[in-house]
Amino acid sequence: MQVVVTEPIHSAPLARLREAADVLTWDDPRSTDWSQADAVIVRAAVVTRSQILAAPRLKVIGKHGIGVNAIDVEAARERGVQVVYTPTANVNSVAELVVGFMLALARKLPANTRMLRAGASRISPPELTGVELGGKTLGLVGLGRISQRTADICRNGFGMDVAGYDPFVAPARFGELGIVHHAALGSLLAASDVISVSVPYTPRTHHLVGAAELALCRPGAILVNTARGGVVDEAALVDALRHGRLAAAACDVFETEPPRPDDPLLALPNFIGSLHVGAATDEALLRVGHTVVSDVLAVLRGEKPEFPYAS
Repeated sequence: MQVVVTEPIHSAPLARLREAADVLTWDDPRSTDWSQADAVIVRAAVVTRSQILAAPRLKVIGKHGIGVNAIDVEAARERGVQVVYTPTANVNSVAELVVGFMLALARKLPANTRMLRAGASRISPPELTGVELGGKTLGLVGLGRISQRTADICRNGFGMDVAGYDPFVAPARFGELGIVHHAALGSLLAASDVISVSVPYTPRTHHLVGAAELALCRPGAILVNTARGGVVDEAALVDALRHGRLAAAACDVFETEPPRPDDPLLALPNFIGSLHVGAATDEALLRVGHTVVSDVLAVLRGEKPEFPYAS
């Protein structure tokens, strides 16, 4: 059986896969031809309807990660092709990045580095006075695994209060997790000092956080988006940062990835970003790789995968 791997994955799960199947990797010119492929494993690559229809032997598409918005899941269903993903393997790495962004912005670390490199004239300048996270309110937009892990770190590590908004989670579940429930997004934003956005990208969540929502934020609020580009309206975010409706913001994801060098966000002194590296730790890549390889091979053996995707 043939498995196409469109982008690099950790060497250990790739070696496991090679033991069980004929593997065509991203650097093999034949990997663009899926006509003989029984399975495809993708990271950021788009999987279109036409690609699925051109792969008559295809049984499973493995997503190396959480978001499946780049895969035509409906076309896969129509063809009887299973889609598997890895919803738990990168949770800790993404949550740690969220917290890292929060700390960097709260303590103005990027501005410190810029001033050091430019030649500082004194230590502890007033314009670099930051804020503590302790005692502040963390607002979670979305209450999935990453948000729950972020809540644990922030509550137990910094003594933050935690609130959240998620229309798909019952209010009672918020209580079980020790998270204050907000029935409306605007209510959460108005009550939060630090906002972490962690929801899937769907038509419903496109520009979920836009100009109207940002206008409700507390003065001095910090926003972190590690969800998907397009969940936060980037033009509205630029405006909010320029006019002080937000103190600072950080994004690991952008509507265009990678963003252009002239992207307005990148010119703002109160913004920091990264190249969609939330899950890019050695530990997470190992876990994600093993998870997706195990489930792809399970489907090919006619077994039930651990993490089938259901939209």
